[in-house]
Amino acid sequence: MARGENIVRYTQAPPTRAAAAVYVTLAAQILSLAALVIFEQARGRSLAAQLAAFGGRPHGPDAEAVVGAVTVFAVLMMLLAGTSIAAAAAYVTWLVRARQVNDRSAPRGPVAAAWLVPGVNLVAPVVLLDQVWRGTRPPAGQRGRWLALLAAWWLSWLGTLALITIRLPLGSSAGDLTGVGVLELGCSAVSALLCAGTVREVTRLQRASRSPRTVRSGTFRAFSPRHQPAQGSTPISRTG
Repeated sequence: MARGENIVRYTQAPPTRAAAAVYVTLAAQILSLAALVIFEQARGRSLAAQLAAFGGRPHGPDAEAVVGAVTVFAVLMMLLAGTSIAAAAAYVTWLVRARQVNDRSAPRGPVAAAWLVPGVNLVAPVVLLDQVWRGTRPPAGQRGRWLALLAAWWLSWLGTLALITIRLPLGSSAGDLTGVGVLELGCSAVSALLCAGTVREVTRLQRASRSPRTVRSGTFRAFSPRHQPAQGSTPISRTG
């Protein structure tokens, strides 16, 4: 086996499947949030009023319709929670593998710390992703476009986080079920779209830089100079 082929064999493959999982779970998360917002707008206030009239525990013949609506609401909440957890797990898995494409010995600890440590998770994830992008050795002239995409994603994510953790507890009224509305849905959708854009960009660059043709040709030039014709010599063509 040629030396170049051996290096190609042990090169970490770009995480294309992990990236696809990120796209699918993000889409599922936004769809489940949209379903919850629609339910909130159509049935939220009236259901909250009915639950208040029943003291939070519907019973009796008049409570059958309320029980059905409560069941739908509970299912929508579980769907949103499940898709959110799935999206987070898919993204972390992709980021770990993307780091290992650039460096096979890259540990998983920094990724977990970047997202889980309070305060640190407001800055570290975007810095970590930028390091992965720079590790792909992108072509010159793409830095500005990447930084614009990265900043737009992170600002939209911080905006979504502020809406959910600050605005909803303070601004929701007693007549709402969750308080989630069109504003939260729109901000979440923009954030998910931009997040998918950063994942796609990094995965594209890693796939381009780790293509077999690139690795083989680069290895051939680096380790097999004896196969190249000497300067000034004329290649000999064979016939027959």
